[in-house]
Amino acid sequence: MPEPKSNLQPFRTLLFGFAFSPSLEVNLMEVTRIAYYFNARLILLHVGEKTAEKQAKIDGLLRSVEYPENHPEVHWMKGKPVDTIVNACSAFKVDLLVLGALQHENMYQFYVGTIARNLTRKVSCSVLLMIKPSAVRVVSQHIVVNGFDDPSTPFALLKAFEASKVLGVQQITIVEEITQKELHITVEDDESLEKASLRKEQLKEKEEARVKSIIEDIPANLKASVAVKIQSIFGQRGYSIGHYAEVVRADLLVINAPKKSGLLDRIFPHDIEYILSDLPTDVLIVRDQK
Repeated sequence: MPEPKSNLQPFRTLLFGFAFSPSLEVNLMEVTRIAYYFNARLILLHVGEKTAEKQAKIDGLLRSVEYPENHPEVHWMKGKPVDTIVNACSAFKVDLLVLGALQHENMYQFYVGTIARNLTRKVSCSVLLMIKPSAVRVVSQHIVVNGFDDPSTPFALLKAFEASKVLGVQQITIVEEITQKELHITVEDDESLEKASLRKEQLKEKEEARVKSIIEDIPANLKASVAVKIQSIFGQRGYSIGHYAEVVRADLLVINAPKKSGLLDRIFPHDIEYILSDLPTDVLIVRDQK
């Protein structure tokens, strides 16, 4: 019997952009399961021509999913994938776009690489990139979420805790990446090494206090059944948290959506590029739509 779903609603409307790839069946199994636990409306969108053969295939696959009573809506639209999906997210008031992706780029990269990057930047909603969908539910154990010193971090943390509640996650690790330039010290001898070590401890304490203050504002019911850890790591922002999530075998990595900064964003790669180029696990990119 299916487990009872919570009344909690981390996201209200999900849109799954799908292609008729070898992973379509398992992706549908996973996305319909996510919609069930998130208590959300599910919209399936194929960018391409609608044919009787395609319709029959999607209908057949939907009859075999775990929660057929959810009755997802299926839409067919023609056009360029990125523009069409962006417009559909706006028209349907989507707050979570779900895309099936592969961990490493290869011949099947319809929603990977450039398209994923463009969608992440252009849509006004959050994005979930799935690299390890399962036909049978695998209970998530560990979520890693960024604790960046950024105005959007409290919202990302809230969504991570909401997701952990409805999915039955056991542990959340909040990671603050501290770059070397924040040390303001060049290590040249024993004295500078000692200063750098002291500065690292000071930064870790400062960041931990900041993150703890955010956690205090998270509703108590969301924190009741999950272990929370704060982890400071030093390294390249974006790359470090992705590597950490891979090493600890996190089931989900939650990060803030990149800011839309026009020309400069195209010239200088954003932190998220490190993650998108080699996905460490399923990645939830959170954008506050307020």
